[in-house]
Amino acid sequence: MTIVEMAAILVAMAFAVLVGYLVPVLMQVRKTVAESEQLLSKMNAEMPALVAELRSISQNLNNVTNQARDGIEHAAVLLHAVGEVGESVQQVHNVVRGSSGTLLNRMASMVAGFRAATHVVRERMKQEGGTHNGG
Repeated sequence: MTIVEMAAILVAMAFAVLVGYLVPVLMQVRKTVAESEQLLSKMNAEMPALVAELRSISQNLNNVTNQARDGIEHAAVLLHAVGEVGESVQQVHNVVRGSSGTLLNRMASMVAGFRAATHVVRERMKQEGGTHNGG
């Protein structure tokens, strides 16, 4: 055998070994590509439903936030009215405790406190368009 024949045999053996290693790798690549295609088709089918659910969750969260904001506004009005009543009670207390207050002053202070509280509540009801309890 000549050197050329030996080189040709060596090249043929190297090619056979290369093909022997590449065939299983190519088969695995083919399986991986097929599974990737299946995964992408599943994702394409399920993605619109997922996006719709995310939009629905976002809308619900916005609605809950708006309701909470309205509830806080109602509570603020109520607390403001209670504060006005508290100030009126404090004034009445000071008048009753002091020796210079007359019965007429005491009654006028109580009426003024009651009027202030009802005025605040009525104004808030007019602004909101009706009577309801925080919701």
